Amino acid sequence: MIDETAGDCCQSEHHHGYHDNKAKYLARLRRIEGQARGIHRMVDEGEYCIDILTQIAALTSALENVGLSLLNDHLSHCVMDAAQSGGQVADDKIAEAMAAITRLVKS
Repeated sequence: MIDETAGDCCQSEHHHGYHDNKAKYLARLRRIEGQARGIHRMVDEGEYCIDILTQIAALTSALENVGLSLLNDHLSHCVMDAAQSGGQVADDKIAEAMAAITRLVKS
């Protein structure tokens, strides 16, 4: 079982693993928002199905890339910090990371 406080590893003394890249993530997410609005517009205007599907594939890829980048930051910061601490903290953080990877793979 994962400790309820396991997600807090980077909240007390440290910052979240993505902190240094926050502006980059926000910019990417704004672009993704724009893509989603564009798909909405395409459906509203009756665009060709294949063109809409192409944009959905691009949006999906963009989201996956953000997720993988966040995962990388999490592994290099939060999980690495926990691994250096060792013990149950490390075990919980690794289990949490594996659960996140599983969710990304299944999406």
